[in-house]
Amino acid sequence: MGWWEAIVVVYIREILQLNAINLNATVMEQVPQQLIWTEQTREVAPIIILICVSLLVEKNWWRRLGVFLWTFAFWDISYYAGLKIKLGWPPSLTTMDCLFLIPVPWIAPVWFPLGVMLLFILLSLFIFYAAKE
Repeated sequence: MGWWEAIVVVYIREILQLNAINLNATVMEQVPQQLIWTEQTREVAPIIILICVSLLVEKNWWRRLGVFLWTFAFWDISYYAGLKIKLGWPPSLTTMDCLFLIPVPWIAPVWFPLGVMLLFILLSLFIFYAAKE
């Protein structure tokens, strides 16, 4: 799913001619509101898929949380890997990015979501270890 999402972003950047290295609030203000709403629905879709996967593969609620965190982390890491492979972006971990648009744009350096995803992986491993069936 991360690769799929990276490809979508490649198309969005090309269509909107968003060649800015840093996707900050000023750049995001140039995107038409209708496209922001469309992008918000696209952001929700994989989260719903990850929730459904978590509900289907585990019966224990803690382990479901672990599956969600695990899959979310690898989804997001593969997203940034896909952007790096396809666009050579981000040029560095300090590059600013628009992480989410829900409910408002979240702007932060790329290292931040990658660090959070590392924590998600560690937390999911702890959950899997602690919530053995």
